Amino acid sequence: MYLADRSAPASEGAKTAPDRGPVRGPAVASTVLALGTVSMITDISSEMVTAVLPLYLIAGLGLSPLGFGALDGVYNGVSALVQLTGGHLADRVRNHKLIAGVGYGLSALCKPLLLFAHSLGPISVILTLERTGKGLRTAPRDALISLSTPPELQGRAFGVHRAMDTTGALLGPLAAFFILSLTVDGYDAVFGVSACVAVLGVVVLMLFVPSGGDGGPRPAPSTGVPATATATAAATATPARDADRPAPVRLRDALGLLRLPRLRNLAVCAVLLGLTTVSDAFVYLLLQRRTGIGDQWFPLLPLGTAAVFLLLAVPAGALADRIGRRTVFLTGHALLLAGYGLLLWAPAWPALPYLVLALHGMFYAATDGVLPAAVAATVPDELRATGMALVGTGQALARFGCSLAFGAAWTLWGTGPALAAAATGLLCCAAVAGVVLRPTPPQDTRPEPNPKSKPKSKSNPKSVRPPR
Repeated sequence: MYLADRSAPASEGAKTAPDRGPVRGPAVASTVLALGTVSMITDISSEMVTAVLPLYLIAGLGLSPLGFGALDGVYNGVSALVQLTGGHLADRVRNHKLIAGVGYGLSALCKPLLLFAHSLGPISVILTLERTGKGLRTAPRDALISLSTPPELQGRAFGVHRAMDTTGALLGPLAAFFILSLTVDGYDAVFGVSACVAVLGVVVLMLFVPSGGDGGPRPAPSTGVPATATATAAATATPARDADRPAPVRLRDALGLLRLPRLRNLAVCAVLLGLTTVSDAFVYLLLQRRTGIGDQWFPLLPLGTAAVFLLLAVPAGALADRIGRRTVFLTGHALLLAGYGLLLWAPAWPALPYLVLALHGMFYAATDGVLPAAVAATVPDELRATGMALVGTGQALARFGCSLAFGAAWTLWGTGPALAAAATGLLCCAAVAGVVLRPTPPQDTRPEPNPKSKPKSKSNPKSVRPPR
């Protein structure tokens, strides 16, 4: 199946050296590196806010866990809903950079508004607008990455991008920690610096990311005739269109992607696993209460996850390209389940925070880039952003529901029973995903012999030389 398919043809532009196989160009396209830089800068800005937001809302504004769960769910749910719109718009106007730029710009505009919001209502509106920008940019950005990378290197390309993105996630909380330590009005200072960094990310996008619908050079030069695999997939999802002037993508074409069995299975599994994936903010709050970590150290907890993610994102993507994406993807959820188990039953060891954060980072390294790489292998080029948005929207909406349910369970039952319920659900959903995404055995396409035909004689016995 697509998650387990490790074979990919060499790109047409690859050269062959005698006795050494094909000699490839750069393993990572310049578009991927430019987008990785934009994501790194933007993530520094976003994670500065995200690192202090749970503590600011619960300890500063007195928000209950149920209220924070609702806000965290909206924070991610809005992004999910808008992600589908962003993906469809990018495919329709055939300019992924334009839609991604609008998303990055909207998020940057929202950061300075946090300086003037000191109550739950305005903060909720601002965060909703900020997540709207994230939703607009996610699918076009991932489409640019996949369209500029050969199929056999998709996992590595997404791993490189996620590693650069995670570098920002590593530096953001660290910057927030130092700002809180050195300033009097710490939260306002964090929001102000975050706004300046976000503007820098938009500038880098405009200057260094190539324009155009496909985000850069393709692995093989275009000849006006689509490749066989792309033509077959496009014929399944869209009607035939003129090669010189392709028709705009219609909403019916986008919804028709769900008729593709491979994409539909991926979307279902992403939703099921998202329904039992506790949000990062809740994981850090649980870890703080479990180990008694002081409030001043709370912004540093995401650093542990980000550091492990940074180290393992590229190796995990390359491993998925080599041994199969299904194996790596499910292993990541098994590691997350182990982290839940440590939070539930492990003694209060001094090493417990490091173990939990390491497992949390390994989970993201094994899943965050592998899933879009798997989606890219199932969707035709002209609907690439829409296909990624369909799966991403389903996953994010499922995590929105998980945040609401986990916040309610925490308020009603307490932390232990709530996390135990999430761990049980994750185990069941991972088992279902393992069955749904299992590789299908190749079918025997050899023609059946005709029973009426007489078998040919193997050889002329007179012409056979007797053995010596």
